[in-house]
Amino acid sequence: MLATAIFFLAQSPAQGQMPDRAAQAPLRLESVQSEFIQEKRLPILVRPLVSTGTFVFQAPASLRWEYQTPIHSVLLMHEGRTRKFIKHGDRFVEEQGMGVDSMAIVLQEITGWLAGRITDTATFQARVEGEGLVILTPKEAALARIISRIELRLVDQSGLMESVTLYEGGESLTRLIFTHAVLNEKIPPATFVQP
Repeated sequence: MLATAIFFLAQSPAQGQMPDRAAQAPLRLESVQSEFIQEKRLPILVRPLVSTGTFVFQAPASLRWEYQTPIHSVLLMHEGRTRKFIKHGDRFVEEQGMGVDSMAIVLQEITGWLAGRITDTATFQARVEGEGLVILTPKEAALARIISRIELRLVDQSGLMESVTLYEGGESLTRLIFTHAVLNEKIPPATFVQP
């Protein structure tokens, strides 16, 4: 399962400049809630796999990434702990193992992006290509074999993320399209601890 909700607030950067919310935007991002559609394209598939869900972020580093279709599952990150749940029948069952541990690394990266820290990441090199398009390329060869690049598309001048596309080698890619964003509403703490 891919948990790559990247959704930050920044001014759209000028060509060649990196967005830096702390320097450009007076609005303080406390929370973001959004719906998403995820399309997974693989060479072996005639049609993309489509998933839908919701995404919730609370500053400084709480995250809920919930797939509602086709399989109901939830990734939670709160107080430095990452947990994954899959719905079986009428209840959620927690998964354990290396997949959850590696997801913690991805979610840490995401919370940095949400805080507006795109240029100071140890994992990706960032550059702007055209208005509202940020390209992230892995700094490490091992990661580049898994993700060749990530494209972040901003909405107009608002700085809200419209889409994220991960190029995973060959003709494989995952695209996330975000809709119905709600900013800075109070989120109950249980959102990040209970599936």
